[in-house]
Amino acid sequence: MADADLVLTSSRVVTPEGVRRAAIVVSGGTIASVETAAGLPRAARRVDAGDAAVLPGIIDPHVHVNEPGRTEWEGFATATRAAAAGGVTTIVDMPLNSVPVTTTVAALEAKARCAAASALVDYGFWGGVVPGNLEELGPLHAAGVLGFKCFLAPSGIDEFRNIDPETLRRVMTRLAELRTVLLVHAEVPGPIAVGTHATHGGDPRRYSTYLATRPEAAERDAVELVLRVAEETGCAVHIVHLSSAKCVGPIAVWRAGGVPVSVETCPHYLTFAAEDIPDGATEYKCAPPIRDSENRERLWIALRMRHLGIDLVASDHSPCPPGLKRRDSGSFLEAWGGIASLELSLAAVWTGARARDLGLEDLARWLAAGPARLAGLEGRKGRIAPGHDADLVVFDPDASFTVDPARLHQRHALTPYAGMTLSGRVRQTFLRGRCVYDRGTFAAAPVGRRLGHEAA
Repeated sequence: MADADLVLTSSRVVTPEGVRRAAIVVSGGTIASVETAAGLPRAARRVDAGDAAVLPGIIDPHVHVNEPGRTEWEGFATATRAAAAGGVTTIVDMPLNSVPVTTTVAALEAKARCAAASALVDYGFWGGVVPGNLEELGPLHAAGVLGFKCFLAPSGIDEFRNIDPETLRRVMTRLAELRTVLLVHAEVPGPIAVGTHATHGGDPRRYSTYLATRPEAAERDAVELVLRVAEETGCAVHIVHLSSAKCVGPIAVWRAGGVPVSVETCPHYLTFAAEDIPDGATEYKCAPPIRDSENRERLWIALRMRHLGIDLVASDHSPCPPGLKRRDSGSFLEAWGGIASLELSLAAVWTGARARDLGLEDLARWLAAGPARLAGLEGRKGRIAPGHDADLVVFDPDASFTVDPARLHQRHALTPYAGMTLSGRVRQTFLRGRCVYDRGTFAAAPVGRRLGHEAA
């Protein structure tokens, strides 16, 4: 009889203590021990990864799956296959773009049923905050959402309206009582309206025309508002998809003063630069927008800062049908804003990191440990350590590949990464010790499980 279900060995296992030669012993879906190569137990399966790195499973806390209601944009079957192929073992789904949006318990349970039928990786849900649903926050929290998400400027869909500053205060007071986190799309409408008016009549095919409609002031003013209210209420807040590096300093000051705030940026802000975006290339459109190369480098500096900088990287995977991207007209002002990169996040971030002499430990911190902490899952996810779920990625950091959109597993192939050469290739992905992706093949049945805040 085997003493373990799986023993996975590598010369580069990325543990909280550093990168080292080790054997990961898995039993019952969890990591039983992390050992030296000597004296290993008998196992039902042994995998020798050689010199490939073994990372903790990537956790992506910012994914728009859109099922039910807009499954033709992206559904759990396609999204979680893309996740597994990209080394992502847990996603947390955003509450908007599906129909209905996740602002009631009934909507949450409808979405959970869809996920249970087809998810290849583990999944959790953020609840939504919109005008008029204050009384739903307690029931949604009790039903297991990992936290809540709101917009301070229009979201782009009528079903998920933004909230005003007074509603923000009431919501954050309630969430402080519930001891949960509020994720904020940190742009306010005033500077956006001014920027839009100023660019009226500009060439809609030029990225600079769109960029001017989403000025850095919109992010700065939103961040300052959110941090003031966080100090007043004691509510923990998380700034999603930060694009403006100018906001990092003020966030660090408030954090040093005791305000409970964390912040993420996205692979596209770390990879692309506004001045390089071609006319009509609407696949680059997102909100907040991609800014210039100097800003990009300052975001990388903030990622190095650990306790006072950017905490994590999340994809903000936000797909739509190609027609909504308006590639026919090339109008940035008419195109849907969103970049689909769930499968490419690990490689895209590693490509930028290794070019800046950053290491695999940094990758694990940004893409696994940080997201686990945000979602309240750090007791079981995000680290290669005894007692944690055996979510593991065999990753060759020295390999490279050219992005072929037709080979991606997301529902629609349009991507700004098309034709790019990225560093790092996922060989295998293990979810709770079970291989769900192996060099292009997937597990035959959906094995993802729902995660709630009680799992922390």
